[in-house]
Amino acid sequence: MRAFSDIVAGLRLPVIQAPMFLASGPEMVIAACRAGIMGSFPTQNVRSDEDLDHWFARIDAETGARGGCAPYAVNVIVHASYPRRDSDLAAVLKWQPRVVITALGSPRSVVDAIHAYGGIVLADVISVKLARKALDAGADGLVLVAAGAGGHTGSVGAFALVEEIRAFFDGPLVLGGGIGSGRAIRAAQVLGADLAYMGTRFLATTESMVSEAQKRMLVASGSSDIVCSDAFTGVNANWLRPSIVAAGLDPDALPRGEVDFSRQGLSRWKELWSAGQGVASVDRICPVAEVVEQLLVEYRAARVA
Repeated sequence: MRAFSDIVAGLRLPVIQAPMFLASGPEMVIAACRAGIMGSFPTQNVRSDEDLDHWFARIDAETGARGGCAPYAVNVIVHASYPRRDSDLAAVLKWQPRVVITALGSPRSVVDAIHAYGGIVLADVISVKLARKALDAGADGLVLVAAGAGGHTGSVGAFALVEEIRAFFDGPLVLGGGIGSGRAIRAAQVLGADLAYMGTRFLATTESMVSEAQKRMLVASGSSDIVCSDAFTGVNANWLRPSIVAAGLDPDALPRGEVDFSRQGLSRWKELWSAGQGVASVDRICPVAEVVEQLLVEYRAARVA
């Protein structure tokens, strides 16, 4: 696909800063695009149609008209049960981001409208079965959420997932799950991905919307501090063990299946914090631009090794 290959060629580093719930806002997206990677945000981070319009206007003004900025992407929930699906899509059609990442459902209902303005649809999937369904529904490419990803995560390792999907699909492929360094970005390309999907690495940046306490916990954590459980949302997600302990729960004795923790006064995502298995790469709180420069040095070294 020409349009997608042009986007990839225009990036300083083959990376999408992943859209993270309650973490990715205009500041992070703008900083990422200015640093030469693709910034992104999920529309559910915005609480009203008016605010979403303001976010698009600001990001568009501070990236789209500036020479040298990478394009941004927006992540939309496409399941029919999501109450803001239609209004979020209306905002997408108004502002026309070059890349739209769909989640939680078939992209079929939005593909034609996004294609009509020249946009590219990438479907977020966690399995080969869902990948095939997304492609059958008209998605241009796939975002593979492999085991080890922060937030809701897949259960299949990156090596196996990319290999199986590349056997039947040669289009745009983005890989996420435990990618935290420039070496890992290069490894994703060697596996067969076009771009790396990196969320956790950007959680502790100064532009992130998460609390300072969460940023400090991220810096202090390693892969052994990640707990995969379906207890909080009903499907598997990776959580920071120290945040579970701080909430008064035993991370080694969580129930199976979603539990209504709100009865205990707990708020999922706000008090129970998520991160991926690559969290050890988060070694300090710093600006997005500084993270990108470090990743670029590592990536270039890996390419010549």
